[in-house]
Amino acid sequence: MAGMGDGGPGSVATASVPPPAAVEPPAHGIGVSLPSADAAAKAQGTFPYAADLWAEGLLWAAVLRAPHPHARILSIDTSAAARMPGVRAIVTHADVPGDAAHGRGIADRPVFASDLVRHHGEPIAAVAADHPDTARLAAAAIAVEYEVLEPVTDPEQAFSAEPLHPDGNLIRHIPLRFGDPDVTGEVIVEGLYRIGRQDPAPIGAEAGLAVPRPDGGVEIYTASTDPHADRDLAAACFGLTPEHVKVVVTGVPGAMGDREDAGTQLALGLLALRTGHPVKLAATREESFLSHAHRHPTLLRYRHHADAEGKLLKVEAQILLDAGAYADSSAEALAAAVAFACGPYVVPHAFVEGWAVRTNNPPSGHVRGEGAMQVCAAYEGQMDKLAAKLGLDPAELRMRNVMATGDLLPTGQTVTCPAPVAELLRAVRDYPLPALPMDDPEDDWLLPGGPDGAGEPGAVRRGVGYGLGMVHMLGAEGTDEVSTATVKVSGSVATVICAAVETGQGFSTLARQIVQEVLGIEDVYIAPVDTDQPPCGPAAHSRHTWVSGGAVERAARMVRTQLLQPLAHQFGMSTELLSIADGKITSYDGVLSTTVAEALDGKELWATAQCRPHPTEPLDDSGQGDAFVGIAFCAVRAVVDVDVELGSVRVVEMAVAQDVGRVLNPAQARARIEAGITQGVGAALTENLRTSAGQVRRPNLTGYALPTALDAPDIRIVKLVEERDVVAPFGAKAISAVPVVTSPAAVAAAVRAATGRPVNRLPIRPQTAAAAE
Repeated sequence: MAGMGDGGPGSVATASVPPPAAVEPPAHGIGVSLPSADAAAKAQGTFPYAADLWAEGLLWAAVLRAPHPHARILSIDTSAAARMPGVRAIVTHADVPGDAAHGRGIADRPVFASDLVRHHGEPIAAVAADHPDTARLAAAAIAVEYEVLEPVTDPEQAFSAEPLHPDGNLIRHIPLRFGDPDVTGEVIVEGLYRIGRQDPAPIGAEAGLAVPRPDGGVEIYTASTDPHADRDLAAACFGLTPEHVKVVVTGVPGAMGDREDAGTQLALGLLALRTGHPVKLAATREESFLSHAHRHPTLLRYRHHADAEGKLLKVEAQILLDAGAYADSSAEALAAAVAFACGPYVVPHAFVEGWAVRTNNPPSGHVRGEGAMQVCAAYEGQMDKLAAKLGLDPAELRMRNVMATGDLLPTGQTVTCPAPVAELLRAVRDYPLPALPMDDPEDDWLLPGGPDGAGEPGAVRRGVGYGLGMVHMLGAEGTDEVSTATVKVSGSVATVICAAVETGQGFSTLARQIVQEVLGIEDVYIAPVDTDQPPCGPAAHSRHTWVSGGAVERAARMVRTQLLQPLAHQFGMSTELLSIADGKITSYDGVLSTTVAEALDGKELWATAQCRPHPTEPLDDSGQGDAFVGIAFCAVRAVVDVDVELGSVRVVEMAVAQDVGRVLNPAQARARIEAGITQGVGAALTENLRTSAGQVRRPNLTGYALPTALDAPDIRIVKLVEERDVVAPFGAKAISAVPVVTSPAAVAAAVRAATGRPVNRLPIRPQTAAAAE
């Protein structure tokens, strides 16, 4: 780690130095499957994460969390914990010198609960001790007297319940009005849909290290996905200027958006400032489930109107997002849900009411495809109902209504980017279906439930279903999307300095490829990320591929100009007539041929550039406005086998066609799609963080059923449509989120086809998948 400062109580012993360079194939640059530079270190277990860090004089932290979803705090007694040997400090709400509340967008979440507990697991106090067991025992010894209150856990009750927060229970209401409300279709179908609480379940739980500085500031080492926002939150909490707080990004062990619990970092910083020692916290899996944000549980009511030929005329919908105790990113998620409530279909008239409300349930926030995933499951359920009522093939009904470039969203925004939805649907529809399993004892492993399943082959029904989905890229509704990057070249090595966090989406590899493509330098080093660098924004909505990748490209091209101008002047030609490839500079006529190293002649060249996409605007009082920079589309065909007696489901195959703009790294693109599909299968069949009266049940990886390798289906990427988006750097579109959004809807559709049941709830429960007598 860099920049610990001199004279402090210690320095971090595990340094974040660049891992050994991976063995790479000769080819490099855009369009090549360049492996990650840190792949070997991660596979070998030597890559440094926050949980691996150590510093001289280290203390350990533990957090006391509320056992109730709703309660009034009558008193907090820390005296018994303070007397325990080895305890160095205890902090509560009374010890926060600055802002007592934090949050992304709306600062409504207390660092420590002071008067009210609003969700199970809310932080009450934090302890620093010389041993992690001592810290946990001391936290447990803090005596808190509660007056337990009745929790509000039904989001529909939040409208009439007493306010759970000074800001009230309603976070945002969007009434979308598009077209003529009096239009009525010849065919009408209605549906009620419920989407469960999916947890991001990162492979590594939250962890961090805070180190006090001699100037009275603090440095925080953590797996942040938005370090500058975290720095500003921390500085406001600590009563310090941003210059006195530094956030250094460690390895991120999995992220689906903003995965980290900012409250953990705030508690660490307060303890480090109080004790004058480095303080470390490594959360347990239970603490991780209780602290970070989850996908919004959602209730959706739909009514679709169509003519006798199946052309959509009007969509009416009500969407209710359960934000949990605090606002977080719920306003943003609601905007996506409302805007995409009709899906990638042409709908001339749409009337949607969307609400996000506070409850005493666990907090909701950024999870890949938030808002879009929930409505996709609902509108695709409606399309299946409409197809059944009209006697049409589900794929044919969809084909009659798909959106194309130039069509309007219900927000009034024109889809100006490529929208090859029909092409995607045709690709998955026409792909050959997998063979049917043989009714043979040797093929028992093909049964739902696996090789030890209790089912019988005669009870298995096969179903085929379709899902079409869409997501927006970058931020929305006026978000100032900007990123800054610096590219330096010295000798035969290029360095990229950019605060875009590598969360597993492949940005570090992409940055190397960009510099290799533009400058012809194979050896590219990506500097570690910290808040001494200019801000780049959060690692969400695939924005770093677009915004930060665009900044890296611009900076590299500026360096390229600096490199080529002297040569062009010397030979009396423009720089456009010179090319760089494989470390060599050549002219169009072959007269000039030299290496990049020779052209540098010992000089160091560098340039800094920014990338800022075209602006967007907030949705108005009727849900209208150009709120999104770009949109990506996906089609999925799911094939499932269902034991209609037991209700068990096996996903046999997922055929995927995706609108990608341009493939920048083929291997990484396939990996992102396969991972997204698998996450979507988990949301469809198993993943649901359950609560009882607001109390989280079994917050561990035994109680929360993630799909394993045995649950992962055969994934067939049948088509990647490379129709470049002209406003995006390289023409590339987001890849990771849209398969997550689309695949749960496709699985639900396939189970409907197999069982004849409505399947209006995710995850699908066995009693739903079991066919009616």
